[in-house]
Amino acid sequence: MDAKAYLCPNCNANRTKFRLIRRSVQQIQKDAFNGVVVEQGLEEPYISEQGEKEVECLACHYVGYEMMFIKAAERDPRERTVVEGRI
Repeated sequence: MDAKAYLCPNCNANRTKFRLIRRSVQQIQKDAFNGVVVEQGLEEPYISEQGEKEVECLACHYVGYEMMFIKAAERDPRERTVVEGRI
């Protein structure tokens, strides 16, 4: 995982709490009458057409591609402030 800052592009407030979403696919075959799984394949990682990871903001629950969160943080960078006399 790259060390890039995130900012939710939806609520524009959350910079710290996110959930990375990883998806998988599994081929199955069901009985047409009772819905019982007759056969199932192995689970495989699913990669979107864009090949990007998805991220969920844990403040507003918006889900989008990782690059959207990175670009939002780049448009509104956070600066560290130093307060004199504080320990």
